[in-house]
Amino acid sequence: MASTPITYDDFEKVDIRIGTVTKAEPFPEARKPAYRLTIDFGPLIGVKRSSAQVTKHYALGELVGRRVAAVVNFPPRQIGPLMSEVLCLGFPDAAGDVVLLSVDRAAPDGGKLF
Repeated sequence: MASTPITYDDFEKVDIRIGTVTKAEPFPEARKPAYRLTIDFGPLIGVKRSSAQVTKHYALGELVGRRVAAVVNFPPRQIGPLMSEVLCLGFPDAAGDVVLLSVDRAAPDGGKLF
């Protein structure tokens, strides 16, 4: 079932950008299995950190260099000792585990979804 309809102006308020993961680290302090990600969103947004519950489908080594989409205009959220600055986007697989949203062609870091 789809969510309640919104206007295009509502959609415009959510700032979704593409970035490149520059560092992926274990995050043992998280309640659910997660990694700490450092993501470069280019010169306008800069480098941001996030907690991502993607341990089922991704090894730490394969995340570095990966292009990810994230909401960059939510307020920062404290997750254990990490201040998460962006929300990485993904879809659930059949078991409910996160599959990251990414792009299939080159796009500059910081590009805004429209």
